[in-house]
Amino acid sequence: MLCNMYNVMLLRLFLLAVVSGVSCRPDRSCAVTFVRIFTHFHYSRVVCACFTARAYVSSPPWHAGPHARTNTRTHTRHHTLVVDCCLAHILIRQPSEPLTEMAVGGISQSARDAPWCGHCKALGPEFAKAAGVLKAEGSAVRLGKVDATEETELAQEYGVRGYPTIKYFKGGEKASPKEYSAGRQADDIVAWLKKRTGPAVVTLTTVSEAEALIADNEVAVIGFFKDADSTGAKDYEKAAETTDDIPFAVTSDDAIFSKFEVSKDGVVLFKKFDEGRNTFDGELTKENLLAFVKTNQLPLVIEFTEQTAPKIFGGEIKSHILMFLPKTASDFQDKMDQFKKAAEGFKGQILYIFIDSDVDDNQRILEFFGLKKEECPAIRLITLEDEMTKYKPQSDAITSEAIISFCKQFIDGKLKPHLMSQDIPEDWDKNPVKILVGKNFEEIAFNPSKNVFVEFYAPWCGHCKQLTPIWEKLGEKFVDSADIIVAKMDSTANEIDSVKVHSFPTLKFFPAGEDRTVIDYNGERTLEGFTKFLESGGKDGGAPAGDDDDDEDLDPEDLDGVDEGQGTDSDGEGDEHDEL
Repeated sequence: MLCNMYNVMLLRLFLLAVVSGVSCRPDRSCAVTFVRIFTHFHYSRVVCACFTARAYVSSPPWHAGPHARTNTRTHTRHHTLVVDCCLAHILIRQPSEPLTEMAVGGISQSARDAPWCGHCKALGPEFAKAAGVLKAEGSAVRLGKVDATEETELAQEYGVRGYPTIKYFKGGEKASPKEYSAGRQADDIVAWLKKRTGPAVVTLTTVSEAEALIADNEVAVIGFFKDADSTGAKDYEKAAETTDDIPFAVTSDDAIFSKFEVSKDGVVLFKKFDEGRNTFDGELTKENLLAFVKTNQLPLVIEFTEQTAPKIFGGEIKSHILMFLPKTASDFQDKMDQFKKAAEGFKGQILYIFIDSDVDDNQRILEFFGLKKEECPAIRLITLEDEMTKYKPQSDAITSEAIISFCKQFIDGKLKPHLMSQDIPEDWDKNPVKILVGKNFEEIAFNPSKNVFVEFYAPWCGHCKQLTPIWEKLGEKFVDSADIIVAKMDSTANEIDSVKVHSFPTLKFFPAGEDRTVIDYNGERTLEGFTKFLESGGKDGGAPAGDDDDDEDLDPEDLDGVDEGQGTDSDGEGDEHDEL
C-alpha cells in the first residue's frame, strides 16, 4: 500500500528506483524482452517465482539464465531489462540471432499477478497498456511478466527486495543491470524504454517537431546548437545519455531558434508546470547540465502519490519537507501558495512535498511522523541520508516566512532532531513487564544499577504477538529481582537516538554500569533461552550491539499483503523477524 512508502522507506527501506551509473543503449534494430517478476517478503525472506508471458510484439526470446527450465542458453548475445519488485527482465537479441520460444518456468502467454500485491495489480493494466502502445508503433520491444512465488534463487541473485522492481540488462551482461527509474504509468514505461533502446538525443528539423515534443511530454529538454559537433553539443549529448526519464532533443534549425526566442547556443528545459521553461545559464558541461535538469525537472511542490514516489525517492535530493494538509480544507489553496512560495528559494536543496492527510493510504505516513489527522495541517522535515533524521518546526504556523526560517535553520545545522515519544503511562511499572517510552527510556535502560532487557516491538508485528506470552512469563520470573528489569517499548511510536531498530521484535540488553553497553540478544526465543541469557549477565546468547547487518531490508511495498498470522516461510520454517 502507498501508506507503507514513506513509513517503511523512511526507515531505511524505500528507494524505489536507484539509478546506477551510465548504461549503454542498444541499437534500434535490437529486440527486447521485458519481464516482470513479483516477489513476496514472507517474514524477511524473499519468496519469488518466475514465469513468462508470450511476446507482445514480434522478436526473439530472451536468455533466461541458470534458472530457466527450457533451453535458452544458446542465446548469449543479447540485451536485457529486468524489472525487480516484480523482478523484470528486458532482454534484447541482436537481429542475427535465431528466433525460439520464450519461456521461463515452462509457462507462456501468462499474465497472472501475485494476488496479495496491490502495487503489482496496479501496475498490471499500465504494463499491458504500454505493451499495446509499443506494438501499435511497430516497436521491437517485447514485454512479458513473471509471477514470483517459486524462483527464490533468481530473486536473491538480483537482490529483489520488494515488488514491483524493474531492471535493465544489456548485451547478456547479468552482473550489473540498470534499474528502472521512471514512473509506473504506461507513458512512463514507454518513454523509458524508448530512451533506453533509441538514441540519447533526437534531432529536430521543424518547428512542428519541436512543438510536438514539448506537447507530448511533461518535461523535455532541447539543446540549441548551430554546430552539432561543437564541444557544448557533445557535452549535452553526454548528459542526455545519463538521463532516463526525460527526452532530450537538439536542433540547429533557424526557425526553431526563432520560434522559441533563442538567440545563441544554449539549453532550455520545457515543462507543463510552474514557470513553464528554464534556460540554462552557466558553463556548459555535462555535470552542470545534469545539475540544471535535476533542479528544474520537478514541480516546486510535488504531491506524494504512487506515480510520483519513484521521482521523489529516486532523485538525488535527500532532504524532504512535507506538508500534511487535507485537500478539503477551506484554506487549502492559501496554504499551498505559502508552501510553494517558500520552495522557490530551496530548489535543488530541499524537496517540497505535499501529502493529503485525508487519504487512507497516507495514514501510516502520518503515524510514522507521530501525527494524527486532526493535528493537520502540519510541517515535518526529514533527511534520507544514512540513519534518517526527522525535524519538527517550533511553530505550527504555515506561512512562507515560517517555512523559510525553518529550512534555513536546517541547512545551517541549527535544528535538533525530533524524536517521537508517547507520554509515560501512569502504570508503566505496575506489571512485571515495564513499559518504556521515549521520555523514560534513558532513565530506565541506562540505570547504572540495573540490568534491563528490552523488547522493541510493533503493534502490527505477528512475531511480536507470538513472543508476548513468553515475554510476560519472563517478566513474572524476574519481577522480584533487585537488579533485573524486563521491559518493552513500542518502536512505532517512540524513537531513541542511541538505539536503532530495523526489525521486529528486536531484543537488546542494557547491563548495569556506567559505560552504557548495549548487547543484542541472538539466542533462542524461549523462556529457557532468555533465562540463561539474563543469569549469565548477557553472555549466553548475546553479542555486542551492531548495525543489524544480517537483517534484510524491505522496500516500501514489501509489507503489502503480508498477513500477520503468517508464521512460516514457504519451506515450512519460521523466521523470527518482521522487517520495518
